Amino acid sequence: MDAKEIRDLRDDELLDHIKTVRRDIFGLRFQHATGELENSAGLRSTKRDLARALTIARERGIDTDK
Repeated sequence: MDAKEIRDLRDDELLDHIKTVRRDIFGLRFQHATGELENSAGLRSTKRDLARALTIARERGIDTDK
């Protein structure tokens, strides 16, 4: 997702997106550790997606530690 798409999300949708991306990163890290991950670039792009979403949440003043 690019920044414009993330900015268009409502606050509750943004929090759901952050939770989903965090779960995805966990799964990708686990696959990487066990040698099952074939596309390691996906891990990097997912981390960047999380960073974009967290930046927008912080700009809006949303608490993401729930």
